[in-house]
Amino acid sequence: MYKTFKMNLAGRDLICYIDRVCAQANGAVLMQYGDTMVLSTATASDKPKEGIDFFPLSVEYEEKMYSVGKIPGGFNKREGRPSENSILTARVIDRPMRPLFPKDYRNDVLLDNVVLSCDQENSPELLAMLGSSLATTISDIPFDGPCASTQVGLINGEFIINPSNVQLQKSDLKLTVASTSEKVIMIEAGANEVKEDLMIKAIYMAHDINQEIIKFFNEIKTMCGKEKHAYTHFSVSDEFLNEIKTIVNETQMEEAVFTDDKMTRDENIKKITETLEDYFKDNEEKLLQIPDAIYQYEKKTVRKMILKDKKRPDGRKIEEIRKLSAEVDIVPRAHGSGMFKRGQTQILDICTLAPLSEVQVIDGLNDCITEKRYIHHYNFPGYSVGEAKPQRSPGRREIGHGALAEKALLPLIPSIDDFPYAIRCVSETLESNGSTSQASVCASCLALMAAGVPIKSMVAGISCGLVTGDDDNDYILLTDIQGLEDFFGDMDFKVAGTHKGITAIQMDIKIHGLTREIVENAIKRCRDARLYIMDEVMKPIISEPRKNLSKYAPKIKNINIDPEKIGDVIGKQGKTINDIITTCNVKIDIQDDGFVSVSGIDIDGIDKAIKIIDSIVRDIEVGNIYDGKVIRTTGFGAFVELGPNKDGMIHISKLADGRVGQVEDVVKVGDIVKVKVIEIDKMGKVGLSMRPSDLE
Repeated sequence: MYKTFKMNLAGRDLICYIDRVCAQANGAVLMQYGDTMVLSTATASDKPKEGIDFFPLSVEYEEKMYSVGKIPGGFNKREGRPSENSILTARVIDRPMRPLFPKDYRNDVLLDNVVLSCDQENSPELLAMLGSSLATTISDIPFDGPCASTQVGLINGEFIINPSNVQLQKSDLKLTVASTSEKVIMIEAGANEVKEDLMIKAIYMAHDINQEIIKFFNEIKTMCGKEKHAYTHFSVSDEFLNEIKTIVNETQMEEAVFTDDKMTRDENIKKITETLEDYFKDNEEKLLQIPDAIYQYEKKTVRKMILKDKKRPDGRKIEEIRKLSAEVDIVPRAHGSGMFKRGQTQILDICTLAPLSEVQVIDGLNDCITEKRYIHHYNFPGYSVGEAKPQRSPGRREIGHGALAEKALLPLIPSIDDFPYAIRCVSETLESNGSTSQASVCASCLALMAAGVPIKSMVAGISCGLVTGDDDNDYILLTDIQGLEDFFGDMDFKVAGTHKGITAIQMDIKIHGLTREIVENAIKRCRDARLYIMDEVMKPIISEPRKNLSKYAPKIKNINIDPEKIGDVIGKQGKTINDIITTCNVKIDIQDDGFVSVSGIDIDGIDKAIKIIDSIVRDIEVGNIYDGKVIRTTGFGAFVELGPNKDGMIHISKLADGRVGQVEDVVKVGDIVKVKVIEIDKMGKVGLSMRPSDLE
């Protein structure tokens, strides 16, 4: 018989079904919130994975289209590769949970989450976060949990706990906070320039709610939790580390890592490795331990230098940012380009503008998000870190970094009415040594302004690191961490924003959470750094968006028409609109609400197309003056086309103020003439005049 547990969470019942499904998994729970239901399972291999020096954790989040009553598109009619949202959700689950597993655990662990039902009101992503934590907590897999997650929105100055999809579309904040029973362990946020003090308030409101969830999960664990299984420990003995120190002393290791050049440091460590391998060449067991031993030795050296000696590996002060530089207009034919360099991290960003027909269509579970007008992509080729590896499809890291930069810039993108373009920014990582995602924010801002996109404000991003000691009060924050400080440190706290406030946060840590003091100080440190970057580095290069677009960018003009007349513009089998496109050399996009976007390289062609469309949809009224084309002449007058399927006749007496002998004396077929509507009879026939006295 299965067990059911229930708690009230933000005014709704959170229901957990235990022992109802998946009995052969190490841990499983069926989570329900409203009519949203997610199956979360945790499984682990019986034995450690051979030949690795890391914890092999995999997290999956599967969006099943049946959960919203849809059949997947495509020939196979089944779900394909994970969506971007699935990948990002899996990353948000992974980040708070990974630090809670034993560091020397080498068994494969898979956390799998399947969305069975989605009601559009209650987030399946949130359920997957909670379900993964609970399934692992009650399993026999070693895990120092539970942890819990809460989402926070901000509408009209009021916080909303676990907002619906509809509420999130109006929210100035989309915040996810994960906590242990003591501390905040993960923060993910997109925000509309939310001030730092308000962000901190939201974070700790979520943290308080997480404590209620953790208490609930612990009650379930007490009743249903399995005993944690024993596992093979992988760690380097103190005896072996001490033996290594007799061969390579601490001064030598410190000299090896104390350099501002990543490649020099790598070469120094390589030489130390070769020295140790030569020394232990006859001891196979110790040879196998050398990589782990060097890692531990280097890590302890770096952490000691920072925490005790207040020395950073590249010689910088604790709050000092690496050397910065910025450029624009690097790529000649691009609509906009910007390059940002921070130390040995360098990003080139290229901005492309396109008609609204080029927006990205999204087929997912969220009915509120069906397309994406601003797209940010991030690439991380091997050459950026000196590796000879071919470029493949973007991995989870690339997708995550691109999404973070996109989140940071999205609040500043102008509305469709102000700037009717689809926008794509691509960040190419040219060199990497720490926080390329935040360098992407800076480079993308430069590229957007260079392209003439009227972004609402300049934005920049920076990352803050952390090294902790023996207690919560023994720590050092590091502004602008480089790769080594990220690798051996305890935190990567990325914050992007404007002068006004925060637009994005992503916090990764390797320890069991952060105190409020650390969170507040890190946010402040990031604010100081990003303001410096914008004011001292970016503004001198380009201080505001350019007023004019690149000559290579498509020009776009809009017109709003009566939706009932869309068919007139399109014409039978598309003949009318295709004629306009061919004649004017433009592209035309028409939305169901009558919003028409006309784009092309030649502005004269765009104006001509808009004039034609206007003539099609505009009602013929007495007294109006039109430019028309003479399409036929008779003995008694001339017929003029005022628009598609809209003709009028000029009687011979109305061709001029004086007497006209023959119609052809004044007009010929093909002439473009200015005419005035002087009458519309009961049959709808239109009478025109060309007489100058009528046109006055």
